[in-house]
Amino acid sequence: MRRRLAIATLVLLPALLWGQRQDLLGRSELTLGGGGMFYIGDLNNQSALTLPQGAGTLGWKVRLDNRWSLRLQASYGRVSSGDKDCIELRNLRFRSDILEVGLLGEFNFAAFGNGPKERPWTPYLFGGVAVFHYNPKAPITEADGAVRWVALQPLGTEGQYNPNIANRRPYRLTQVCVPFGVGVKWRLGKHFSLAAEYGFRKTWTDYLDDVSTTYVGSAALMAGDSDGALAAQLADRSGEVVYGFENAPGIKRGDDSLDDMYSYLSLSIGISMETMFGWMRSKRCRNK
Repeated sequence: MRRRLAIATLVLLPALLWGQRQDLLGRSELTLGGGGMFYIGDLNNQSALTLPQGAGTLGWKVRLDNRWSLRLQASYGRVSSGDKDCIELRNLRFRSDILEVGLLGEFNFAAFGNGPKERPWTPYLFGGVAVFHYNPKAPITEADGAVRWVALQPLGTEGQYNPNIANRRPYRLTQVCVPFGVGVKWRLGKHFSLAAEYGFRKTWTDYLDDVSTTYVGSAALMAGDSDGALAAQLADRSGEVVYGFENAPGIKRGDDSLDDMYSYLSLSIGISMETMFGWMRSKRCRNK
């Protein structure tokens, strides 16, 4: 239900904006940004700004007035972590590329713009809804020394593909999240703007890192419908630290009382759509 509502919001609100397209070019910006993406979950001790990975954004922003704006935004980045930064004996590690498409609202603390009663800079709050796709992977070293990153969801490392284990279902790789955060923006003349912001993504999955509940043991994984030998190898890697060690079924592997999150620290530039495409409107007027 959350995913359907998010998709409906992403489709319908831009359509409504287009229906109010009078002077849409003059009120719109193309935004381009870059920065760092961060992961918060079972493999990083809940630290918010560790192990940054590169990320970028492309967006379309519409100013409703000098206090409120809407933006449709696509972001792509990566999150990663490992137990050298958390619990060394558990020895789990992962990385995941994230593609996110969201619709966000912005509220400016001050009237923002180039007018006589408007300020050229302001702090702001933002929030909205987004759909994101992720795919956690873990590294294995081949016989020739090459490192291969293996997708974990198809393996069911916590017994998701063993029908004899209750309450373990494969998790979805496309989910809904709620972005929210704070920022500061500046006008750079009539045609450009600059914004710096930091935002969290509230999710409803604890499998951003493929770690959530308990160990199920190699025998249960071998009896599942996935590649059991590879699943067993990547589900419990403690034996790589202490030779021959294996966690017993039922031992805690993650903390399923808290969902995973990710965050994004970015710097973006906005370019007025009037600057880029206003000549088309002028040409149409001359041809009438």
